[in-house]
Parts: sequence; structure tokens; C-alpha cells
Amino acid sequence: MKRSILVIALSIWVINSLHAQSIIQQPEKKSPTSLGLVIYSDDIETVWNALRLANYSKKQGDTVNIFLLGKGVELENLVKESKEIDEEVELFLKDGSSIMGCGTCLKSRNNNEPQTCKLSSLKDLYALIRENAIVLTF
Repeated sequence: MKRSILVIALSIWVINSLHAQSIIQQPEKKSPTSLGLVIYSDDIETVWNALRLANYSKKQGDTVNIFLLGKGVELENLVKESKEIDEEVELFLKDGSSIMGCGTCLKSRNNNEPQTCKLSSLKDLYALIRENAIVLTF
């Protein structure tokens, strides 16, 4: 009889311990957020990582906006140079998302008809900063 009570008590303790561990190990589910990325680099690796982050964030349910500024508008050249960047850009644009590019920066590079991004303004950059919960620069 004592042995049965001991076995039952031990079983209850083990079950409670396992249940407590499963609660602790479950990651907290975060609600989606909005992410603004300002890319001002023309470094292939930096741009590739920014685009990877953008696509990963979208897969997590976040809203992602990208603005190209300064050397960042050279993305069109990088797409031609790097298969990996081309793939990341295509993935980002696939669902109707768009990439904004500084109109002044594009025009200074004689690119008045960009293919990868849409001609945008300082007002669009300001809106990206104001409307997104998180803004990162690359």
C-alpha cells in the first residue's frame, strides 16, 4: 500500500515537472510589427543581408517597407551582378510589395526609370520613419 502511494506521488510529481518544462520551453508568440529598412549601402553583402532580413520578417507576418537612399539606389546594378540579390529582390516583390528609391539619388545617377524600385521622395522616407514601429539602416 505504501509502495502504491509512493508510486502515485512520484508519478504526479514527474507529470507536473514535465508539464512545467513544456510551458517554460514554449516560445512566446509575438504579434506582427512593421519594419522599415533604409538601405544606403552598395556593398553586396550588406544589401543581401538587409534583403534576407526583409524577406524573413515578411514570413513572420511583419509588414516590411524598404527605402533606397544614396548608394542604396545602386541596387539595380547589384541585381545584375549577384544572383543571390536578384533572388531576394524577386522574393520581396513577389506578393506586390515595392521598394522605394530616392528620386534625387536616382536622378543624380541618370536613372530616371528604375526597374527595381519606384521613384520616391523625402516625403516617402519621412512616412516610412513615422509609420513603422522599427526602422533599421544598412
